[in-house]
Amino acid sequence: MNLEQKISDDLKEATKKGDKLRMETLRSIRASIIEFKKSGISREMNEDDEIKLLQNLAKKRKDSIEMFEKGNRFDLADKEKSELEIIKSYLPQELSENEVIQIVKKIIIESGAKDLKDMGKVMSLVMKEIKGRAEGQLVQNIVRSLLG
Repeated sequence: MNLEQKISDDLKEATKKGDKLRMETLRSIRASIIEFKKSGISREMNEDDEIKLLQNLAKKRKDSIEMFEKGNRFDLADKEKSELEIIKSYLPQELSENEVIQIVKKIIIESGAKDLKDMGKVMSLVMKEIKGRAEGQLVQNIVRSLLG
């Protein structure tokens, strides 16, 4: 089942239950899917597109949470946190830091990377391997520490 179908099914369920926050969040995801389709890309959304779309929505929520907390608007920050959790439920299970370290070590060995000059090559290979299951900043810090 693709993301669009899953969102539609879950939206129907949230509507039946009267879960307003979930309905709003799912509508936001659905609107982003519609935008993707209208963007002129003449192909169906693939799994990578779905992950990227959800990651962008999650990042927007994280940025909003940070801004609202700085502005002492904890009520709005809490709402964003709840929406973020709903969005995360559609993303692949995140890897632990130790799992990311193991993947990075394996890729460094396989690619023959020696120092920080190889960081770009390693980062691109790692990000392909983990497909959205870890934050880019975490991966970057691990790659830097292992190559540095």
